[in-house]
Amino acid sequence: MMGMRSALVVGATGLVGSALVKLLCDSEEYVAVNVIARRPLEFSHPKLDVKIREFEHIAEIDIEFAHEVFCCLGTTIKKAGSRWEFEKVDVEYPLFIAALAKNQGIGHFIVISAMGASEKSVAYYNRVKGKLESQLIAMDFPNLSIVRPSLLTGDREEFRFSEKLGEWVMKGIGPLMVGPSKKYRTISAEQVAHAMKVIALHGKKQKVAIYQSDELATLQMPVPVKEEVSEQGALFNWDKYKVDELSKVDEQVVFNRENRKEQIPLLDEEVVFDRSKRKGIEVDLGDK
Repeated sequence: MMGMRSALVVGATGLVGSALVKLLCDSEEYVAVNVIARRPLEFSHPKLDVKIREFEHIAEIDIEFAHEVFCCLGTTIKKAGSRWEFEKVDVEYPLFIAALAKNQGIGHFIVISAMGASEKSVAYYNRVKGKLESQLIAMDFPNLSIVRPSLLTGDREEFRFSEKLGEWVMKGIGPLMVGPSKKYRTISAEQVAHAMKVIALHGKKQKVAIYQSDELATLQMPVPVKEEVSEQGALFNWDKYKVDELSKVDEQVVFNRENRKEQIPLLDEEVVFDRSKRKGIEVDLGDK
């Protein structure tokens, strides 16, 4: 049922994850938003339930049933401190959570990867993301949605000079990127979060769906179709009958009481079986 959904979000303190949690909590479609995080959120909501856990110690009991899991985990080598720690956050944790979620019967896993993700990429970061995608596909989820945004824009808690520099440059040349290069334009974290919600509710009906950045930038919730009132339905639309209109209708009613007073004598004269006219009349039934 669309208005009775629950979601599980991991990576809820990041740029996209924090925007996604707020969006889901404010959504009419979701009644419960569960979060697993390593530290408390700076956001509260009646729908929101936060479990503080170290990801190495997450158990199946921590994974409550949800219609979909939103995995927004991700870091940088600089922040992680080493390639090994980086891959732990960007590969091991998502795979571990995905396995627990599948065991709990959750059928849709939505994960943030990266544009250009491929195990054969010359770029280390893209190879790691490609490794994550391949192993998630091998897990054979009923529905796996892979989100590949380009450079994300937004206000991060920590300042990342290289990302900010890239953001300034890409914003300047973004309008010049058309055709195939359009997918390299920057994209806001809020739009990626919005696109993930659209994917959860109205995504592609296929086992593995990959969404490139230019597609993410255009995803919007479908506009509800307004039902037109048929002519037959309009006849029973009482709102359109004002008091003055009702009085006009009364004047035209066939069985208006005032009109019936004049019509009744005429009807009596024409009635075939008027008792007064039957007196003295002999009826020939004939032979059968």
